[in-house]
Amino acid sequence: MKTILVLGGTGKTGSRVARRLKAAGLPVRTASRTGGDLRLDLDDPESWAPALDGVAAAYLVEPSLSASTDHQARVPALVSQAVAAGVRRLVLLSAPRAGEDGHPLRGAEQAVRGSGVEWTVLRPQWFAQNFSEGPWRPGVLAGTLALPTGDGRTPFVDAEDIADVAVAALTEDRHSGRVYDLTGPRAISFGEAAGLIAEATGRTVRHVDVDPEDFVERQVAAGAAPDVARLLTGLLVAIGDGSGGALSDGVERALGRAPRTFETFVAEAAAAGHWD
Repeated sequence: MKTILVLGGTGKTGSRVARRLKAAGLPVRTASRTGGDLRLDLDDPESWAPALDGVAAAYLVEPSLSASTDHQARVPALVSQAVAAGVRRLVLLSAPRAGEDGHPLRGAEQAVRGSGVEWTVLRPQWFAQNFSEGPWRPGVLAGTLALPTGDGRTPFVDAEDIADVAVAALTEDRHSGRVYDLTGPRAISFGEAAGLIAEATGRTVRHVDVDPEDFVERQVAAGAAPDVARLLTGLLVAIGDGSGGALSDGVERALGRAPRTFETFVAEAAAAGHWD
């Protein structure tokens, strides 16, 4: 049995994918710039061949959304080298609307879909784990989630569901040629999310709407590239404008079950001590 490569194997989804594959007794290799089984830097093609050696299937992630990144030289070029090296199944972690012109992940999607091998594309909504392991955790711990979303609602998706779908696509034949839009089972506001976390933890947590330009400036001051800060701010503002609230049946189509609820995520994250 040939190896399954997990790019970004130390990240939110990659670590979960790798853990599931290992638990199933499958040969898995994690690769990332730091911390994986092997080093793979998307900006360093010399690091790709060792990671691809003997690989039959690969989970691909493009972490950079910056306009200054040469995206064609990263995942699309890696896809070409992977296929030439014998990889026969590709699963790409993408994003909503990535098929549209101008989206930073459009080239990666086109490369995977045009690779000539089996492929699956995952387009998850905002991760629930952003509250517990990602950029919104400091706000939860400080008691205030200051985000430009107003009362807009979105169906946060659990990274556990994303990982389950990814593993299914990596190991089962029936997912080839599928694009799965992944959401949770219902859309909630950031105020509701804050209230559920507060209830589970005993903390005071609230959501405060903020001016988008102020939010951009805060992100840039924290080290984000200006174009990335504006992109992410625009996505959050769109939630407040009523976009991004639609539900999808991607989890159910891929796994034959309903997606996990936000309440389940909160209970498990609180029990694991993510907000202690």
